[in-house]
Amino acid sequence: MRRRITSLTVLAALVATVLFALPLGIAVWQYYHDDTKSDLERAADAAALVVAPDLNAGRAPVVLPRAEEDDEAEGEVGVYGPDGRLLAGHGPAVGGPVEQQAAKAAVDVVIGREGDDMALAVPVISGARVTGVVRAALPLSQLRLRIMLTWLAMGGLAVATTGVSWLMARRYTQRLVRPMEELADAAERLGEGDFTVRSPRAGIAEIDQVGDALDATAARIGETLERERAFSAEASHQLRTPLTGLRLQLEAALETPEADPYAAIRAGIASADRLERTIEDLLALGRERRAPRAELDLGAILDEVRQSGEALLGPQGRALRILREDPPAAHAAAAAVRQVLGVLLDNAVTHGRGTVTVLARDAGDTLAIDVADEGPDLGETDPFATAPTGHGIGLPLARSLAEAEGGRLRLSRPDPPTFTLLLPAAEPPDPP
Repeated sequence: MRRRITSLTVLAALVATVLFALPLGIAVWQYYHDDTKSDLERAADAAALVVAPDLNAGRAPVVLPRAEEDDEAEGEVGVYGPDGRLLAGHGPAVGGPVEQQAAKAAVDVVIGREGDDMALAVPVISGARVTGVVRAALPLSQLRLRIMLTWLAMGGLAVATTGVSWLMARRYTQRLVRPMEELADAAERLGEGDFTVRSPRAGIAEIDQVGDALDATAARIGETLERERAFSAEASHQLRTPLTGLRLQLEAALETPEADPYAAIRAGIASADRLERTIEDLLALGRERRAPRAELDLGAILDEVRQSGEALLGPQGRALRILREDPPAAHAAAAAVRQVLGVLLDNAVTHGRGTVTVLARDAGDTLAIDVADEGPDLGETDPFATAPTGHGIGLPLARSLAEAEGGRLRLSRPDPPTFTLLLPAAEPPDPP
């Protein structure tokens, strides 16, 4: 990629230089020709003014004006008679076509090529009679030398310009390609599972925008995987509650063979249904996009808690009380509330003692559901620790589910252990 960008840049510079140099080269050629003509004409006119009195008087001119000592005025000046013979100065002994044409007085200035010279002739006129011709000439080799030197300077400038373009192309290609290579390396590491990778900033807005998008993608994928791993690890505990209930029911049926087996089968089927519902709830809650929250059917939720609690507490000889004190309506996902209460109930069954009480009450624009048992004082223990022990099993998951529904889950009283789920109450409908 670097070589391609550099080659394209140099090629563009060469094309631009050639397109600019061709007309400029022609303009230089034309300029030197016009400038040489002007120099010759000026030299011829100056000589004509000097020799005109002698020629008009029929005398041969003796003194010619000295040529200027700069490069532009180099050349030879000669004076010719009407018959074409050289009278003074420098030039061929006999005038050529240029001098002959000027001797006819048809035009004021005659210019043309004679041999290896560029010659210009100016007639000297006295009245209607041509008394002589002044010839100024410059070797074409000198004119070509000037043009070639200028073209060589232009060529050197073009080479220097192309070289500068090549150096700048290498520099900016390095600045452009290196961030792209670093982005490719970051994308490769992201594809290999390194979601902590972050692309460096190049100071180029477009490349930095791609880097920002890549960083956001890496962060989003990493957070999603971390959340799914944590959710899977914590959600596995949720499956133990219905499995434990099913196991207790089957063990109770085995210990009392005289009891109705059909009742044990029906209870087992009910526990299997609760297990299936738990799996469906976990799958629904594990999706990042959830359905809009509908009004919570608190009665149905508490009935399910009663069934699960009786199945778990009955074999232990413990009781379950469910109370309601004018609880307000709330908008929340039934699956999330069901799983939170399932965690609290399982903790009360596993780590608590005595009667388990579930109380739904009004807590001032908030639906509060308390789950309490008669277990030992929790003291200063944090039941919501990341790696919990005792009452903390499953509680981080329950708290995250509650917060996802806009609510809270907290330990409202350590003795007796009481956990409270708080959900925002639904706003009352507007009066008609």
